[in-house]
Amino acid sequence: MTAWKILCDFDGTISVEDVIDSLLDRFGRPGWEALEQDWRAGRIGSRECMTGQVDLLDMTREALDKHLSGLWIDHAFPAFVAKARELNTPIRVVSDGLDYAIHKILGRYGLDDLPLAANHLAPAQPPRQWQLTSPFQAEGCRSGTCKCACVAQARQTGAKTVLIGDGASDFCAADRVDFVFAKHRLIEHCRAAGIPYVPITGFEDALELLPRLLDGSLLAEHARAEPMVAAL
Repeated sequence: MTAWKILCDFDGTISVEDVIDSLLDRFGRPGWEALEQDWRAGRIGSRECMTGQVDLLDMTREALDKHLSGLWIDHAFPAFVAKARELNTPIRVVSDGLDYAIHKILGRYGLDDLPLAANHLAPAQPPRQWQLTSPFQAEGCRSGTCKCACVAQARQTGAKTVLIGDGASDFCAADRVDFVFAKHRLIEHCRAAGIPYVPITGFEDALELLPRLLDGSLLAEHARAEPMVAAL
């Protein structure tokens, strides 16, 4: 059986909603919407956007923790992690989101030991202010976490890689992995770019598909389907 490694996005993939969006909606001072518009228009990268938006958060740690306690993950993700571990398939969470929030949310499910690459959220002075740093950025990449670099690192052992994601922060990495479990906007990107993928609605689907990916049958099915699509 071929060795695989799983790289999994967090916001909107593992989590039910986007954490930073929920924080900005509740605690953001004026100006964060303009940064969001600049990012969506391509005028700035996600790292610049999020750094500026985190600077505009007005919240205590207690308020932050209370807010995070009300955010949830896909109900099937713990079972997916358990199955991956049973099958000796490493999972790394790769996120352009906030490490503190991810650890807090996963910790409620006993999953905060999962390896994580994400932006670092830290308190700043004066109180109620916060700052963002990006320990997993890469030269030439405008994201806070360079998921392409995470893919390259995962492949160093010769393992195949599968990405599980949902949006724009996953587009570049999707071009570099061996297979994709795609949600939402990532489905359209993979379809348009000819990237091998299967659509999923959540981790119930991923849990069912994982053994078939690892034994090679899912890749074989995809390879057989490609000539049929080309013929159409």
